[in-house]
Amino acid sequence: MKKGGIVVIGSSNTDMVIQTGRLPAPGETILGGQFIMNPGGKGANQAVAAARLDGEVTFIARVGNDIFGQEAIKGFQEHGIDISCVAIDNESPSGVALIMVDDKGENCISVALGANLTMQKSDIDKAKELIKQASFVLIQLEIPMEVVTYAVDLAKSLGTRVVLNPAPAQPLSDDLLSSLHIITPNETETALLTGIKVEDESTARKAARILKDKGVDIVLITMGERGAYVLSDDDDQIVPSTKVIPVDTTAAGDTFNGALLVGLSDGLSLTEAVEFANKAAAFSVTKMGAQVSAPSRNDIK
Repeated sequence: MKKGGIVVIGSSNTDMVIQTGRLPAPGETILGGQFIMNPGGKGANQAVAAARLDGEVTFIARVGNDIFGQEAIKGFQEHGIDISCVAIDNESPSGVALIMVDDKGENCISVALGANLTMQKSDIDKAKELIKQASFVLIQLEIPMEVVTYAVDLAKSLGTRVVLNPAPAQPLSDDLLSSLHIITPNETETALLTGIKVEDESTARKAARILKDKGVDIVLITMGERGAYVLSDDDDQIVPSTKVIPVDTTAAGDTFNGALLVGLSDGLSLTEAVEFANKAAAFSVTKMGAQVSAPSRNDIK
């Protein structure tokens, strides 16, 4: 893989989605929903989002030896993703996510990670040369934290820039943060990492400064319809989002991350890459599903 490629390390799940008028309260059953089954998982979503935008993508993941895993691999191949580092686990099932989406586009999700939790450091070692050749490694938190830490340290030692999407939200060590080139939390994840509730540009700046002071080169806080707050040595601004009517917000953040790295790999400035990612994320929320909602270059144009 030539320099400029993107290595995505993370999860692969199958999303089972019910679209209904409103989300049920605890103990409540709501009838009349529409069922859709789509490929998902934060890692896979981000890999596919980048590939659909013509990024050169290698995916490092684990799937079960079952129909879900077989279909996931088939989908990666159809998108032109290098699957040489996607391992098949004969003991654990593929990951599955149960998702409910209401008519306002809001969702609630429960995930059984399955084979994603069996990823090992040896899976990362097998991809060492690919990581060395890449411009960026993109990683999330739906795989074991010791593997995340190992992958971040390895990439840094090889001179490859690491981008962490810290989702699902959990505490991170200062050592890990100091090894990151970019971190891309949403408002909820930012609050957990910094203790600051992000409500506007001022609070976003305070939270981002905490992460920057811990050694992260660039902090991008995704703020939904308000856009993304950017803090780097040269930037301090909110990059506005594209206004759309949301249908399903599932994987909007994943689409943002995949598109961001395609933009940066293509040589866009940081602001231009964030604008590109905002457009991709906005397009994705106008359609149901995770990977199936990721745009192509023509869609963004």
